Amino acid sequence: MDTIIRTEKQLGAALRRRRKQANLTQEEMGARTQLRQATISKLEDGAPATRLSTLMAALAALDQELVIRKRTKGGSESIEDLF
Repeated sequence: MDTIIRTEKQLGAALRRRRKQANLTQEEMGARTQLRQATISKLEDGAPATRLSTLMAALAALDQELVIRKRTKGGSESIEDLF
């Protein structure tokens, strides 16, 4: 299932949800990505200025990928309802 993400908070929530679906703790995710648990926590909280390499490592550890496509017409408010 595709997840539409338009904000840092939505990205963090989606990553947290996928990590939990994979039955991984933040510590285990950190070991897979060679990142500290605190970094995983900040990423899941939607902290601004996350490094792209951090995001890509997290996606790879969860066997996910980033897809770029044309933006749909719905506003971020309607997307927030998905969370």
